[in-house]
Amino acid sequence: MSATDNEAHTPTPVSLSGGTARPASSAEDADMLAVLGYEQKFDRKVSLWANFALGFVYLSPLVGVVSLFAVGLATAGGPSVFWIGIVGAGQFLVALVFGEVVSQFPLAGGLYQWVRRLWNGRYAWFNAWTYICCITIGITSTALFSSDFVASLVAGTADEPGISSTPTQRLWIAIGMTVVCLICNCFGTRTLALISKIGLAAELIGIVLVGLYLLIFERHNSVSIFFQTSSSNHDSYFMAFIAASLVGLFLFYGFEACGEIAEEVPNPSRSIPRAMQLTVAVGGLAALLAFVGYALAAPDLASILSGKDANPIPSILQSSLGIVGTKLVLAVTITSFIAGVMSQQAAASRIVFSFARDDMFPGSRVFSQITRRHRVPMNALLAVNVLPLLIFVFVYYSPDSLTKIVAFQMLAGYAAFMMVVLAALRMRLKGWRPAGAWTLGRWGFVVNVAALVYGVLGMVLLAWPTGDSATPFVDRWIALIGFLVVSAVGLVYLLTMKPERKSTAPEGDAIVVAERLRSRAEALTRTTRGSTA
Repeated sequence: MSATDNEAHTPTPVSLSGGTARPASSAEDADMLAVLGYEQKFDRKVSLWANFALGFVYLSPLVGVVSLFAVGLATAGGPSVFWIGIVGAGQFLVALVFGEVVSQFPLAGGLYQWVRRLWNGRYAWFNAWTYICCITIGITSTALFSSDFVASLVAGTADEPGISSTPTQRLWIAIGMTVVCLICNCFGTRTLALISKIGLAAELIGIVLVGLYLLIFERHNSVSIFFQTSSSNHDSYFMAFIAASLVGLFLFYGFEACGEIAEEVPNPSRSIPRAMQLTVAVGGLAALLAFVGYALAAPDLASILSGKDANPIPSILQSSLGIVGTKLVLAVTITSFIAGVMSQQAAASRIVFSFARDDMFPGSRVFSQITRRHRVPMNALLAVNVLPLLIFVFVYYSPDSLTKIVAFQMLAGYAAFMMVVLAALRMRLKGWRPAGAWTLGRWGFVVNVAALVYGVLGMVLLAWPTGDSATPFVDRWIALIGFLVVSAVGLVYLLTMKPERKSTAPEGDAIVVAERLRSRAEALTRTTRGSTA
């Protein structure tokens, strides 16, 4: 027996040499996985709260707010805060649709597996290509955004609490962040769950406690700032407000990570939908609290609104909490960055693993292996960190490219999301009634349609040209151009190599599986009643 286990599509008994224990999993969860055509290989050690923590630190309202607070205010002023509520409501609809799908298909790989079972292998290949590109860029941007906060923690002083990192510092901080998170992820599900919980605690401390303190004791500005429409960066305020949508669109992204590790969660059909919904709802409320608290406590709001102060959070904390308090909050924020990068790495590696075990690209045998001791898809985990390291170097030579990279990331992410929502709606129209332990019942169709409408509008906003008429054409349309280029590359490979033909994994069987699960549930009910009688 080799040092790794190769995944098989046909369920077979687990046989591990050297006295290695079987994966930690209940018989019911393993049986559910067998019904879906796969063998239990991971340890199921991620509880509901750990799963929620994973999604929460991936969404990371603290990281999102501190990263986009200045951008939102400089673009559209105080009213930019309303995008948190607008996008939060829309993404909650998407989370409800995802909840129904993952409840029936609680499989590692999340989005890829869902659309494969709702449509077919070809559609799933393109979805996976788009989403892997998105999540890989997510690792990159989160690590790079952390650099200013690390620099402020290490080198900030009472006179200059908020320090912008130099290109060299940004490079090495991002590399260090990525490597540390990679090492932690190598120790398996238990370590991932533990750090996710630590990250959750850090997020809540950094948002709830600090936010409430700022709101109660450090208010320097009136609530009216959230209703004052002014912008010096756009020709009209309407366009400024549209441009500020990034505040919400970038923030509510990551709750799908709860489903990426479905085969590591006990009773996933029930717990993962709840974890997704909690992630969006609690994350949105926390982000709103943080944004409002920082805005009302800003001692020099005018410099933020004008764009002169691009890194105002440390200064706000300094004026409110002092140098020691600022350092403590910065340490908490960096903890959130670490947990966020770890969760992104974990989610990306699981979708690559799931993609590979279905034999959907060259080298699948290598990437579908998991380690015997910690049950981690190590090769997939290493692979998803290669591109971020290369992009770190690119950003070093082109510091202004980070915003453009992030713009593509979000558009690709929304496209991958909407492919799931569209596939679910298509299957509903063909007669699919979700048969997982958690469903929306008769509201499913209405919510599905509403989620699709919202997602398409979100994609339009993300593709909308940025800047004013003086901005170069490519820079204005960079998100759409980047998305079209990546999509074209993926389509060329898909149409020429036809990778879906090599795979024998199940596809397009949502209706069949739903009927099978209902029959199984009815049989279990009859058995239970018989034993009771």
